[in-house]
Amino acid sequence: MVALLATFVVPPAPGWAAPRCGPAGEAAPTGTPWPLRRLEPSAAWRMTRGGGVIVAVIDSGVSANHPVLKGQVLTGRDFSGLPQRDGQCDLAGHGTMVAGIIAGRTDTGTPFSGVAPGTRILPIRVLPDTRRTNDESLPGQIAQAIRYAVDNNAKVINLSLETLPTQQLANAIEYALDNRVVVVAAAGNQQQQRDQPAYPAGYPGVIAVAGIDEQGGHVGTSISGEYVDVAAPGHNIVAPAPGGDGWLTEPEGGTSFAAAYVSGVAALIRAVHPELTPAQVASRLTRTADAPPEGRNPQVGHGVVNPYRAVATLLGSRGNPPLGAMAEPVPVPDPLARERVVAIWAVSVGSLLAIVLLVSRPIIRLGRRRGWRPGRRRLDAPDDHGRGPKPA
Repeated sequence: MVALLATFVVPPAPGWAAPRCGPAGEAAPTGTPWPLRRLEPSAAWRMTRGGGVIVAVIDSGVSANHPVLKGQVLTGRDFSGLPQRDGQCDLAGHGTMVAGIIAGRTDTGTPFSGVAPGTRILPIRVLPDTRRTNDESLPGQIAQAIRYAVDNNAKVINLSLETLPTQQLANAIEYALDNRVVVVAAAGNQQQQRDQPAYPAGYPGVIAVAGIDEQGGHVGTSISGEYVDVAAPGHNIVAPAPGGDGWLTEPEGGTSFAAAYVSGVAALIRAVHPELTPAQVASRLTRTADAPPEGRNPQVGHGVVNPYRAVATLLGSRGNPPLGAMAEPVPVPDPLARERVVAIWAVSVGSLLAIVLLVSRPIIRLGRRRGWRPGRRRLDAPDDHGRGPKPA
């Protein structure tokens, strides 16, 4: 591998485009991949396709040549030995699959597409292959890649990888979050039982993603833990290959691909609600997920992400109105307000007088029958001392 990498030392010529590298893959899928049927991201495309959002894929590189990714991949950077390739060479195929899941185009004549086809991918290469490694230099390379992504306008960072936890890496994650960049990471694939979280998914503020299968069950190799936030498809995955126009299939899947689906949903949210902080984006993802019966568990966190609900749902409270809620109505002066008050008083006084007349009329009629007249006393009425009437 070292000898192969050493052959790429010629500086790029003007107009240079990355040659195809990596596995060529197989024939295109004939039916819509099950994750797209499960998540139905197209329901959210009526509101946004993720336009204007850059997603950094820190991985094994991303091919810019596959039809699904043509025009979607920006010039990036390589931190692992291929600086002249600008992150656009993917010898492993892993990063290209991840990028296709996030931002794959919809106009290629295949039933495959990305979750957020309007986004752009910033490719950053840190992995020469997909083998597990305890290389102590890797966390430092990932930390540099995170800072590079933030400084180059990424709004979402996808980390479909595991590495050793270091202070340098933790500081880089904090740098991203402080700069309002959403960080999504794979919860990890367990080769054996372990109680510790995977990193960088285990860092506070990072959205940790577990995997589910076609039946909606937790993928057995997906690490469980209280740090898991949400879940997404992570089994029997098909996505573009880097070496041409073919496709790669991963029957065992992994949380790497589940994280990519969540990064795509995060990009959709970012496009519609650019004012949200990373914590608010994470809250929107978790509060709108298809939750398990108990609300949350260590296998899938708050549940499976729901692209449409994550983008469209109004969230908030009376003191903190939901995004998209109608503003408080502005009072409009009533030009007839004075006349309206006078009319109300006139109606009230008129009604009162009518009641008085209705009540007094039978009293007056009764008095007249008994000989009452204004200003005179009845002749047969007793005087003031109780005596009878005076003689005429």
